[in-house]
Amino acid sequence: MYRICGEMRVVNVICGAVLLLVMISGVKAEVGDYTHEWAVHVEGGDEKAHNIARRHDFDVVTKIFHDVYLLRHRRVARRSADPSQTHHHNLMAEPHVRWAEQQVVKRRVKRDFLDRPPTPFRSTWMDDPKWPQMWYLNRGGSLDMNVQAAWAEGVTGKGVVVTILDDGLEKDHPDLIKNYDPNASYDVNSHDQDPMPRYDLVDSNRHGTRCAGEVAAGANNSICAVGVAFEASVGGVRMLDGDVTDAVEARSLALNPQHIDIYSASWGPDDDGKTVDGPGQLATRAFVEGIRNGRGGKGSIFVWASGNGGRDQDNCNCDGYTNSIWTLSISSATEKGRVPWYSEACSSTLATTYSSGSLGERQIITTDLHHSCTSSHTGTSASAPLAAAICALALQVNRDITWRDMQHIVVRTARPENLEAPDWQTNGVGRQVSHRFGYGLMDSYGMVQLARNWTSVPTQRKCEVNAPHVEKLIPQKSFVTLELDVTDCPGVSYLEHVQAKVSLTADRRGDIEIYLSSPAGTKSTLLAQRPHDNSRSGFHSWPFLTVHMWGERPLGKWKLEIHNNGHFFTTGATLLEEWTLIFHGTRTNTDKWQARGGRRDRGGGGVVGLGIVPISYPYNPPTTPTTTSTTSSTTPRLWHLYQPGNPLYPIPSQSPQSPDYKSLPASIRPPNHRDSSHHKGKAEVFEWSLTMYGTETEPGQAVTPQGGELPAVSPIDPTPPQVVDPTEGNTSTRDPGTKRPPGLPSSASPTPAPLLLKLGSAQRALPPGCSRVDTSGACLECERNAYLLGGKCLQKCPENYYGWNPQAMGATESLNCRPCHYSCRSCSGPQDYECTVCWGDAELYSPSEGQKHCHPLSLLNAYRSQQSWYVILLVILLGLLLVVLFLAVLVFRAHKTHLRSSIAVNSVANLGPLGSTKSSSNGNTAYTPVARGDSEQLITKIPFHDLTSDEEI
Repeated sequence: MYRICGEMRVVNVICGAVLLLVMISGVKAEVGDYTHEWAVHVEGGDEKAHNIARRHDFDVVTKIFHDVYLLRHRRVARRSADPSQTHHHNLMAEPHVRWAEQQVVKRRVKRDFLDRPPTPFRSTWMDDPKWPQMWYLNRGGSLDMNVQAAWAEGVTGKGVVVTILDDGLEKDHPDLIKNYDPNASYDVNSHDQDPMPRYDLVDSNRHGTRCAGEVAAGANNSICAVGVAFEASVGGVRMLDGDVTDAVEARSLALNPQHIDIYSASWGPDDDGKTVDGPGQLATRAFVEGIRNGRGGKGSIFVWASGNGGRDQDNCNCDGYTNSIWTLSISSATEKGRVPWYSEACSSTLATTYSSGSLGERQIITTDLHHSCTSSHTGTSASAPLAAAICALALQVNRDITWRDMQHIVVRTARPENLEAPDWQTNGVGRQVSHRFGYGLMDSYGMVQLARNWTSVPTQRKCEVNAPHVEKLIPQKSFVTLELDVTDCPGVSYLEHVQAKVSLTADRRGDIEIYLSSPAGTKSTLLAQRPHDNSRSGFHSWPFLTVHMWGERPLGKWKLEIHNNGHFFTTGATLLEEWTLIFHGTRTNTDKWQARGGRRDRGGGGVVGLGIVPISYPYNPPTTPTTTSTTSSTTPRLWHLYQPGNPLYPIPSQSPQSPDYKSLPASIRPPNHRDSSHHKGKAEVFEWSLTMYGTETEPGQAVTPQGGELPAVSPIDPTPPQVVDPTEGNTSTRDPGTKRPPGLPSSASPTPAPLLLKLGSAQRALPPGCSRVDTSGACLECERNAYLLGGKCLQKCPENYYGWNPQAMGATESLNCRPCHYSCRSCSGPQDYECTVCWGDAELYSPSEGQKHCHPLSLLNAYRSQQSWYVILLVILLGLLLVVLFLAVLVFRAHKTHLRSSIAVNSVANLGPLGSTKSSSNGNTAYTPVARGDSEQLITKIPFHDLTSDEEI
């Protein structure tokens, strides 16, 4: 038995070692998560897209924009570490495909937390069971969000549509079913019209239903709680319960923009204190088209939760969604007006609503899955839907509010009192602002009152000022202060958003701090230290946003302060490569604009009401409800001219064409600057010319050829002249005639030959390489072999761009420069595997033929270090296996020797006296005599045996 157990132990040791080796050898490091779906820009419509899909074994999943489709390949794996270059190149080879991008899975997290249930609270406003516990709506005394005063005036959000972008919506919930809007709902994950969540054992997809209840749960129905806008329509988009790609985000953000007014999102990139991420190309285009064309040109309103990374000291300026000028970023405050433990401090936060807090502080009441109710909705996830609902109240009383108007109203009415934060400061126009709470707690009644007679703000303009400081070295444990004197900012006299676009490299990104100070003395923290961010990627043209200078002037000295808190022996110096200030604002003071009731805005503003209530800062709303004032009569605006020159994130160069407004009634048609009825402001003549047509002789007179030939047509302008329309930005060809055929009789009147006379000192020569310009002098078309970029013609594309030839794809455009993937310094195409040169903190890495990625050096070093440890571990395990096998051989040989010894002892025990052989027969013992010589030989071989007395004979 002992022998069997020993053998089994040896076998178990050997098997365990072999199994461990097999498991380790099967480990494979993931490089990326590519899906089997492509976003493809196709010219030619739906039929052309379906033909291309069938030709290359794709299925058309959905239509993201009017010219962008989501295709899914039938034989490509759902997830892959490497991109599928073959199928990508097949798509790009199609002449009607402008660009294609294989979708990559992104990580997006919901911004809620769990805490202990709240304590009860008594009140008697409504009969909803949870109303007494809804402290954030019914406390009074400037300790709630002042919704009851708005309700008292009949403002309940009726007619406004809010959509929750999340993990689904339980549309048959008894507290939501009355206000559910199927036209504001869609399942992007499953590509159907039903947004119902997927149920599981832990109710992981409850997030969207909870957010929807905060907005539009029914009132006075004896069910659960009440929503802030309890008569608004609410829909849900199921998009977080599956692979989240750029196409999924874009499809969600672009859902039915002419029907949906407000999009509420309580999710984003990881709030882990080390991630820097933002919307991709398609999602960025969805934002741009939303604010340009949504709501009939007034712009979709995007409300975003600022993030829950406070515990990891994250900064929401590293989140490209909340750091965008197009989103209304909302933070949280606790029941006691304090900063929640999960809250992120950043300069892009505009305002605050209530949410959960620490132990002993109550949380948010709302609807939950399975037709139930919850009193433990938490995090900034709970704050964003409350803000969206308050915006719906303001939108009900004035449907002509634009997306920028809503931000202005929030800034003017937010209340900083009763909010405790250490960094409150007064900006240059007297408003209090904080990195924790923005401009303060949102005031529902104040926003409704201000919105009633609100006049749409003037057109937003933008100017960029490049700093002269480049390649600035910042050693460890030091900082630099860079001054930029802004003396001119065309079109922007009063600020709204300020962006500092920074490019820098650092051994450890989390050690960097960045501050921006305005000429008025307002200091804003663009980036705080992030202890968990060990990346060496730095920042490449990342646009840090601040709203703290709202209303200030841009002219004067701006200061950018960069701190490098790295350690002397562990990190190197930081290198500031370049930085630019981008100012967004208006030419006119919006306060004076409001006071005089505005005027027709040529950039998309409409005719607005004249009545206005004087505003004082900070705004203090009435403590008691007042009577309803008459809503101003407004003319709906059909467009909104927003021109983001260098967008926050890459935008497809194929922007949607402006709609044709010529067929619209004159009263609502956008202004045509050739129409004198619109010429109410100043005009500026950039250049002018006269084109004269005529003949060399009087009509009817014969023309005498010189040398027997007909007179040649003037060679000054052999092609039909190009006439630029300054209002529409389109170029039309007006052909004055054709050349006279050679056989034309000489007596006939000569065909007029065009003669272009360039007159006056205002005439400007075309820029080098440019063949056509617009009214501002920017190039629209380049000569042959020249590349168009930013209104200029270049002989070759600059760094971070690649040359694209649309003619190779069957298009008629001229050559132009397109941006590389953000990880590439130079490239041959737009994908991340088409890099040719990397940034200083990255290295070119080729995992397979035809692929060249730029991976951060820190990542590659870590990977190589892991690879070396893998080899070392494998060698050690192989050595252990050899030792085990050697021990097994020794054990086997010892066991064999033991068996032989046992056999020998048993043979001796069977020998009789004097070496005779003992035999047994019928129970009697007999001895067989042995020969004498043999006997002596045997006796000498018998081992000595000392007999006891009992054994003696």
